[in-house]
Amino acid sequence: MIDKKLLDILACPICKSPLRYDKTSQELICRADRLAFPIRDDIPVMLEDEARELSSDEVDALYK
Repeated sequence: MIDKKLLDILACPICKSPLRYDKTSQELICRADRLAFPIRDDIPVMLEDEARELSSDEVDALYK
């Protein structure tokens, strides 16, 4: 689980938007860029090359 204080200060490295934590997939989601940044060993990997692209449907489902 990611620390709430850490989540409050993290932002998307590309557009600086806030990120949403998806506990199920262990990813940080940027809605604006439709990217999912992985969390490995409780450490967010905030590299664009490591991010997974999300479909519009995936983003919509996460923000319901």
